[in-house]
Amino acid sequence: MGHRLTRIYTRTGDDGTTGLGDGTRIAKDSTRIEALGAVDELNSALGLLLAEALDPDAAQTLIRVQHTLFDLGAEVSVPGHSIVQENQVLWLESRMDEWNHGLAPLKEFILPGGTRPAAVCHLARSICRRTERRILALMRQETVSPTVLHYVNRLSDLLFVLARILNRAGGSGDVLWQPRTHTDSDHGT
Repeated sequence: MGHRLTRIYTRTGDDGTTGLGDGTRIAKDSTRIEALGAVDELNSALGLLLAEALDPDAAQTLIRVQHTLFDLGAEVSVPGHSIVQENQVLWLESRMDEWNHGLAPLKEFILPGGTRPAAVCHLARSICRRTERRILALMRQETVSPTVLHYVNRLSDLLFVLARILNRAGGSGDVLWQPRTHTDSDHGT
């Protein structure tokens, strides 16, 4: 960052455009800005999750992810720029393998919920999936490193595993989906 902001409002976006990292101005509703906004929203959801009482290992992992997401956003903000590397994807996989090792194998689908930290984690996971879709839409129009998509895809998997861990730590366990086996008349409707 060449200079620090001394004034937050600039009025340069009043015409419906915003500046990219390379100085280019584009529409605020462009596919690139939609992708950037999704990355920002995901990072904010992780900040909300970090406001919960988390195990220090989980908290440190999420803080590292937040920093990487900021780098990922910078990469999306500058067309042709590459920051996120495959080793960061591999790191997510190794964290996931460590965390998943102690969990029971899944036989049913899991509903988002359980403890408050797990529910917040599931919310972050679903925002991560939307972020992945926004990045994919951008990749269909412009060149973006596939590593960006790989990272976000693995991150959603990591958040799924973390939600299971948070439920276990909170004494809730997984919230299992119950397939509908009754009719609407069972509920008086």
